[in-house]
This record gives sequence, C-alpha cells and structure tokens, in this order.
Amino acid sequence: MKIIVFSLIFTFFISILIGNVEGHGLGGDQAPPINFAGMDVTVSTKLDPSDITAGELTKANMIIRFFDTMTDNNLDNVTYRVELWRSGELLARQLFYDEDGELNVEIRPKINCDEQELWRCTMYNGFKDPISGGLTAMGDGKPIISGPIFNKGGLYNIKVDIEGATSPKVQVAEPLSFETFVSVAQDQNFVIKNNDTSIETPITIKTYYDDIQSFEYDNSRYSISFNMPFNWDQNYIDLVQMVHEELRLPKEFKPYKETNGFKGYINGIEVDNRIIIADPYSYDDLNVVHFLVTGNELQRVKDKFTTYDANLIKFTIVPQKIKTENLLDVEIDGGALVKISWNEDNTISTDNNYIQIEFAFFDKQGNLLKDVRYGYNISYKNKELFSNVGNDPKNPGIIATEGIDIQKITIPDNGSYELSVAIFGIGMDYNQDYSGIGTGTFEMYAYPKLKTSKFVINTPQIPSWIKNNAGWWANGTINDEDFISGLEFMIKSNMIQIPSIDQSDSTNNVDQIPSWIKNNAGWWASGEIDDNEFINAVQYLVKQGIISL
Repeated sequence: MKIIVFSLIFTFFISILIGNVEGHGLGGDQAPPINFAGMDVTVSTKLDPSDITAGELTKANMIIRFFDTMTDNNLDNVTYRVELWRSGELLARQLFYDEDGELNVEIRPKINCDEQELWRCTMYNGFKDPISGGLTAMGDGKPIISGPIFNKGGLYNIKVDIEGATSPKVQVAEPLSFETFVSVAQDQNFVIKNNDTSIETPITIKTYYDDIQSFEYDNSRYSISFNMPFNWDQNYIDLVQMVHEELRLPKEFKPYKETNGFKGYINGIEVDNRIIIADPYSYDDLNVVHFLVTGNELQRVKDKFTTYDANLIKFTIVPQKIKTENLLDVEIDGGALVKISWNEDNTISTDNNYIQIEFAFFDKQGNLLKDVRYGYNISYKNKELFSNVGNDPKNPGIIATEGIDIQKITIPDNGSYELSVAIFGIGMDYNQDYSGIGTGTFEMYAYPKLKTSKFVINTPQIPSWIKNNAGWWANGTINDEDFISGLEFMIKSNMIQIPSIDQSDSTNNVDQIPSWIKNNAGWWASGEIDDNEFINAVQYLVKQGIISL
C-alpha cells in the first residue's frame, strides 16, 4: 500500500527510502522528471563542497547525474551539453561525455575577466571522446572548466541538455532539457550604529543569491533591513526553490541576545515566522539568523502584492520578546541528538490554539546536521494525535536545511505527551549514517483563563496528515485501490471515526466511486471544504459497500 501511515512507518521506514530527492537550490538541486523510453528520467546537480563561499576556495567539484527516478539507476554513455548562467549572463557552455551517467567536472574560479561577455574568459580542459566529441574523464583526471564561475556569490542556473544516452553513438531525437539551481555564498560586512551609545556592532550577511544593497538598522525597534536584486516574473518564481540569506551577529549584541523569536517581512509583507531560523549553536561568539524563503512562500507574498518593484526584494527582520525555552533532548538510535524546544511558559497560544516547537539536529560531535529529512509523531493518552512526514509520498521527510526546523502543532488538552522523531536520511543522497528513531515526553498546559473544552478534539476525528493522502489520491499520485484500502485501515484502527451507519450488501468495488468523491477529497486537502463534508463522503462509500468494515 502506497499510503504512508505514520504509525507503521517507524517499523519499516528505512526500506522505503528512495535514493534522491529534489534539492533546495543551495548545494544541490534536482529537476522535474521527463518521460524518456518508458522511464521517468531527470538530472540532479550537486556541488562538493556543498556550501561554497566565493573567494574561499580555488576549486570545486560539480556532479551532474542523469538517472531513472523510478529505479534510482543511472543511464550510461551519456552526452551532456552544459551551460552555466548567473544573473542572466552566460558563463560557460560545453559538451561532455560520461560512461556511467554521473559526470564530474572540476570548476576553477577565476577572479578577473575584462571581457564584456563573461563566457569569453572561460577555458576548458580534458580528453575529448572521439565519438561524441564531448570532454570526458581520463583515468583519475576530470574535465576542467576555469573561468568567472563561483568567483562571486549568487544563484547559478545550470542548464543541461541530454543529447545522447545508452551509447556514444545514440542521439536522442530531441534533446532532453533540464534546469537546476545552486547557490554560492558571498560575505558582505556592515556596521550597526547604536544612536544612544555610539557603539558600532559589526554584522556579516552571507548572501546565497545576489549582492546586498541599502542596509539599514532601526534603533526604535531593533530591526535590520536590506535590499537585493530579484526577478519577480512569474516564470522565474516557478523555478526558484529557495532564497537564502544568513545574518551573523555577535552574541553580546543585546537586542538579539535574549531572543530566538523574530518577525520577518518581504517587501513589507509579513512572512511565516517558520522560515526565520535562529542558530545559537554553530559559533561560540556569534548568533546566526537564517532567512530561508521557499518558493511557496515567495508565491504567497507575490500574490499579496498590490504594488511592488519587479526587480527588487527587501528583507526586514524584527526581534520579538521571547523568554528562554524549555528543552527536551531526544536521542536517535542512529547516534544523532535532537534538541526540542518551546516557550518556557509551557502553554498553548491564546490566539492561535497552537504551540511552536523547534527541532534542532546534532551529530555525535555536537555539530548541527544539515539537510536533515525527518518526521515526527505526537501521542496523547496512548492515541496518536498528530504526525508529519512531509508532503512527498515517494520521498518521506520534512527538510531541515540548516539542521533546525519549526513546526506549529495544535495541543488539545492539559497533560503529558509522547513525541517520537525519526531521521530518514541526510542530504540529497539520503545518507543513512544518522537514521533512526527516538522518543521523549513533555508536559503541556492550557492557560488557566481558557476552558480546556476549547481545545478538545470533537468527533469525527481526522488526523491532519490524512489530508496528504486525500490530496495525493485527488491528483493521481496514488490509485483508487490504495486510497480505499487506506481508508478501511484508518477506520478499523480508529484513526478516522465516523458515525455508525447501515452498510449496503454490495461488494467492495472501486469502479463504483463517483467522481464527486475524488473532487471532495481534493477540496478537503486544500481546505476548501471542512472535515464534516469529507466525512459525509466517507460515509457514502461505507453505505455503498465500497469501503468494507
């Protein structure tokens, strides 16, 4: 059964992992698949090292892989045409050939280029394959590109055309075109001036996208703002997976010293505070604050614009008065440690009926683990209350890019809760070194002025993660049989509670599912109809005998 049931996934999650996932546009990325010869093929791009800062290295490895997403197997004897672009400027264009479907190219950044067209400064070295004409590896030597590449921070667009595969003599009828994005960081230094004391505080912004402009500090609310060139064209927004900006401030800088809570704004529009990640762990003398703006959040912000500069993005961050948090340490049996924290008041939000829980992942040496794929489960009184394993049925896991992630979780009642955390893998390759499971417990209380009944879940009960399954069924990711089998399992296991009804004598037949049921599932998954309307649809399936109880 393709439906991911979290109560079972802890038993067999390692066996269902698939090798690669779509990247986040930082040190690696993966293009959407294309159908080719009966396979769903794609290209992934990865940098080694994954986190490159311009000016700090003399060479880097670029790995381009062509593979079948269904089997995770490389296609061999591949001819690649590779282009590298930054800010709309072509930097390199070259033909390559690789026997095993994983092309390794050494990039050597060059600082100075006097040519108006930057690609004219780029040079290529390597052995030329006599049949395909592409540069290829010879022994331990890799093809080399030297030029104005990775010498400057920003988002690099790597365009790959597959011109041949399975043999150096076999050319595809039409090139298979893929686009990936990787980011190279650039440090820019600024100074915060305190009007009251004339004290100057240094701050470094590590930008993974483009040059920072118009840095400002507001003493009245301790906010930091800066601008950056950005293309708000819809076609471009559809391609961008993440915009990453990193602020580094001295730990002793008082306005940011005793808080890890922030409000963030993009072009004046408030963003989800979960995209602002505070990292007090990585440095002894610095606090780090990450702006990790996903493509979905960029789209949400763009949809709220009334007027805006189509070529500019403005970031603003404002510290909030947050008390010290409580911590729960959960040891993963694979060797990782997860620090789980929440507001020290240990209470449910009065306004939103949820708490924010932060997950921070550490290796055996106490360093933050990056690009963690994880899931979690919360139980109350021995009954599953909530779980989350991400939104991709083929590649389970929430991505904690910087090793820290914030989740909003609804807490229904006073009492003791059990929290289980699973690490599925690390990085694009799902490295299993720290995979495993851990469990801990924590106490949570509602504010005294609120009635506990306000937080009690009313029947019918539907765990929120089941919406993922409904959405996958509505868009065709899982088929009718899988969805119906999943509903039967969930009802029999009391994960979904429906009022009792008389069941028809008809036999289980998914061919009898009316189209309006699938429409309802899609609408429910997207929040257009409520739980009761979805339950009515499930009751209909039970009554008609399509669901057998």
